Amino acid sequence: MRIILSIVCALAAIALVYTLDHQLTLGDSKTPRLGYFLSPQKGFWQNAERSNESFSMNIIAEALHGNSEVYLDDRLVPHIYAGDEHDAYFIQGFIHARFRLWQMEFQTDAAAGRLSEIMGDSANGTNFLAIDKMFRRLGMVYGAENTLKAIEKDPEILAACDAYTAGVNAYINTLDEASYPVEFKLLDYRPEPWTNLRTALLSKYMAWDLAGFERDFEMTSARAVFSREQYEALYPYGQDSLDPIIPKGTVFPKRGADMKPPVMADSLYTAFKKVTAAVKAMQPERDNGSNNWAVSGGKTKSGRPILCNDPHLGLNLPSIWYEMQITAPGLNVYGASLPGSPSVIIGFNDSCAWGVTNAERDVRDYYEITFKDETRAEYLFDSTWHTTTFRQEIIKIKGKPADTLQIPMTVWGPVMYDASFPDKLQSGNAYAVKWAAHEESDELKAFYYLNRAKNFDDYKAALAEYSCPGQNFAFASKGGDIAMRQQGKFPAKWRRQGDFIMPGTDSTFAWRGFIPDSMNITMHNPDRGFISSANQYPYDTSYPYYLGGTYPVYRGIMVNRLLTQMQQATIDSMQQMQNNNYNLFAEIAKPVLLRYISDSSLSADELKYFNTFKTWDLQNNAASRGATVFSLWIDSLVATVYGDELAQSAYPLPAPENSTLIESLLKDSLKLFADNINTGEKETIQDDIYTAFRKSVTALKQLDADDNLAWGKYKNSGVRHLLKLPAFSNLHLFAGGGDGIINAYKQYHGPSWKMIVELTDETNAYAIYPGGQSGNPGSKYYDAFIGDYVAGRYYKLLFTDKLTLQKQTNLKGKITFSKS
Repeated sequence: MRIILSIVCALAAIALVYTLDHQLTLGDSKTPRLGYFLSPQKGFWQNAERSNESFSMNIIAEALHGNSEVYLDDRLVPHIYAGDEHDAYFIQGFIHARFRLWQMEFQTDAAAGRLSEIMGDSANGTNFLAIDKMFRRLGMVYGAENTLKAIEKDPEILAACDAYTAGVNAYINTLDEASYPVEFKLLDYRPEPWTNLRTALLSKYMAWDLAGFERDFEMTSARAVFSREQYEALYPYGQDSLDPIIPKGTVFPKRGADMKPPVMADSLYTAFKKVTAAVKAMQPERDNGSNNWAVSGGKTKSGRPILCNDPHLGLNLPSIWYEMQITAPGLNVYGASLPGSPSVIIGFNDSCAWGVTNAERDVRDYYEITFKDETRAEYLFDSTWHTTTFRQEIIKIKGKPADTLQIPMTVWGPVMYDASFPDKLQSGNAYAVKWAAHEESDELKAFYYLNRAKNFDDYKAALAEYSCPGQNFAFASKGGDIAMRQQGKFPAKWRRQGDFIMPGTDSTFAWRGFIPDSMNITMHNPDRGFISSANQYPYDTSYPYYLGGTYPVYRGIMVNRLLTQMQQATIDSMQQMQNNNYNLFAEIAKPVLLRYISDSSLSADELKYFNTFKTWDLQNNAASRGATVFSLWIDSLVATVYGDELAQSAYPLPAPENSTLIESLLKDSLKLFADNINTGEKETIQDDIYTAFRKSVTALKQLDADDNLAWGKYKNSGVRHLLKLPAFSNLHLFAGGGDGIINAYKQYHGPSWKMIVELTDETNAYAIYPGGQSGNPGSKYYDAFIGDYVAGRYYKLLFTDKLTLQKQTNLKGKITFSKS
């Protein structure tokens, strides 16, 4: 018996040692090496920070030119005081890595199609191998390599990137296993040396996030299902309520080339009927956008311009932005930086401020490729067989053999979908992707120059360096100027070009070059006293080039309404405006909906929620019940009106915009879709509105019973960790805002950095973002700002010199940098 017991104990000990030293497969996911993860010396325990943690360090690095200092203020915001520009970017790289290393590496690994290397081919229902293939075949690495070529041709930007990369690696070289960020331990891998290619990959990831949304396959399916009249009614070009960035009535120069569509273009209405079950691909958030505006001194209490910006992105932990000040001879800039990239992206300096919003333009199109045979060695283009080149990309997979991709390259770009990529394509056809982000470009140069801009002319010169993703750059200066310009390299297209898949065999379907930079109109010191953008159309539809893309309507109208009325503007009034929850869409829709419903026709339950809607003040505040009633009713109405028509395709078709629904109701043109084609009866608009409301009441009753009818509970906002780990996230936030509202906070998406800058002699600036400076979940600075963010409270920014900052009594640390 004792021998048996000894054998059992020995086997148990061996099993325990094995378990603690190896990953275990549980379903479709794996555990970390538990021995390493739980180790008191090296495991996650080492990532816990004391409440009074000191962040002081003394760094000696041969790469430095001299001595520099960094002071960490009471919110852990670093203020860099460097001896020269090289050392400033070295220190920025070091500081980014010190507080956000895992985020930097994980995001650029995602862009490079390397998640399988970290996560395995799949885990918890997510197919990482498919995501990696999607990014590789989209050409993310290819585009990053082209960006790196541009950087390497530019001595200024190359020097900044080299210094930044050296700083990141100097921090990585200080680490041992015990000091790795906790996510490295959780996923059981280690950081790699940083490279300039990773910085270029971050640029491509932002291009995908901001200019990667497309509906080409879905719209092709829609065009094959609907008549021209139906299609134009469902997906109109422009809106009746359009309030563009450059005001209506602007006279545009004539375009420089003939933009008539090819003779074959009309046949696209029927030529692609076979594409009815094409692509279901990972997409960036379609509502990635922003608000920005600037008011002139004539509309402010101080007599000086005020600039505001709040970019709307996925809200993650660690946060997408990292707040900092960078000071060196000839450089003094403060604002939101991107971990993984040098410079400040949104911010201000001693002379001016700038902010960005997404242009929403369509710069990514698909072309159907005809290969000669299954080898894909040749493809047809302009009646000639062209030789295909192949790009080989190897995807390493954790715990499994690597997967090698042979990606065909064509005159259009990489073949994203073909028979060898069946998990994304169901039709069996081949489609190449042409994307502006593949072009050789150097966007970092624009921000490098903006960081140093002194006046309006400097602003214009900086933007001349910018290509993709297209952005609306707001500007204000202490000299009194305000300006707005949509900047980017935009394809010159005929009407509706790029909305659908196009024939890859015919060069007449190619882009007609790029829109001349002179046609990107600058709004400078307008008589109305303000400039603004909120992702709406940049120009009205008289603009001589096609403005493909998707554009929200109501935030832009509301911003312009408030700014038109505003006088004696202050920081406080701008904070109130950025946190404004007024639902302009509901203001337009409410009287239309009320017109069709009679109280006497409703049951007691229906009348209860109808009265909640009738008495609603149109504010999407967290406690509002009327906002929830309206949201569910509109969603139900869209499904009731359009659902039968949209169900005609085997692949989901794009639902019309809410603005299209309401404008059709206002014009009484919705009758084109009011009748349900699946019934023998002839339904009317009034029938649809009643039906939609009654269907929504069923859901409203359940929400009410669960005490979730308040808008903040129904919306259930949060800020999620990049791995979507609940323990590392901040969830169930009781917050207002929503889609189409200035405070565009949806569930996990919204204003990612709220900044207000008053350009007085001593710059008066405030900001807040939903996160914290540290990327460590074990730090109190990880999500420290979220409570104030939800409450709409801002922090005054310490944009100051070293001597003044040294007098602060609540500094969290000082980091000295020296060559020896």
